[in-house]
Amino acid sequence: MKLLLLGGTGQLGREIFLHAGPGLSIVAPTRRDLDLVRPETIDSYVAAQDVDVIVNAAAYTAVDKAESERDLAFVLNAEVPGRLAAAAAAKGIPLVHVSTDYVFDGIKGAPYRPTDPVAPLGVYGASKEAGEKAVRATSGRAVILRTAWVYGPFGGNFMKTMLRLGRERDVLRVVDDQRGTPTASADLAAASLAIAVRLVNDPGDHGGTFHFTNAGETTWCGFARAIFDLAGSRLARRPDVLAITTAEYPTPARRPADSRLDCDATIARYHISQPDWRTALASTLDRILERTI
Repeated sequence: MKLLLLGGTGQLGREIFLHAGPGLSIVAPTRRDLDLVRPETIDSYVAAQDVDVIVNAAAYTAVDKAESERDLAFVLNAEVPGRLAAAAAAKGIPLVHVSTDYVFDGIKGAPYRPTDPVAPLGVYGASKEAGEKAVRATSGRAVILRTAWVYGPFGGNFMKTMLRLGRERDVLRVVDDQRGTPTASADLAAASLAIAVRLVNDPGDHGGTFHFTNAGETTWCGFARAIFDLAGSRLARRPDVLAITTAEYPTPARRPADSRLDCDATIARYHISQPDWRTALASTLDRILERTI
């Protein structure tokens, strides 16, 4: 089986490479091969590839910067997925497109189901919602896989930021009134690959919108405290983590206050493992702190 991977150098893309089994080969274009800022080149590139499925792990993810870079965010998060979906449909192959919890406004008060109405609060969420619409507008088979709070050994993410700041500061002030689920990039990669393989092997699976995160829930402050709890004595120092409100940490982009995702439909259809977020965090910290990547 051959997979075309967009975003192969990102934190999810690099995990997908590590989790690909021996029966799966991956084509991952570099920017010189395919510049996604020029999405008009996607059609011909995809048409020329001998692949069975596409996974789009590429995205504009700078949530705050998107407020001042709206056009670029919409090119990468809306136009690119739409063109990928159209190119996949023209080729007769399925697509797995990774989306985000930020398509929701966070006021439901319970985990969001894939069928719940969306209402993004900022440019990033709006651009990802537009990408979902563009994928659905094509005639091809596609899974839109929403996830949340992704972290891992590669790229920039909350966990790595906390570990860095913990080396530099005695006290960290972290928001404690935004609720969600940290998702290890390793588990998201495994889920993405499982869905991609299923789509190839089962032509009757027409895809749809699904959610995947690790199990359980916490706040950003709870996440930060767990990072230092689980890292323990392997760190040279441990900062105090103080809880603050969103109002005490203003940002250019608004965040959903409660973006927990209901993953039951995904687990039921694709039989994907969903480890608890603390278990996944412990494994990820082991990989980083014990250099077992």
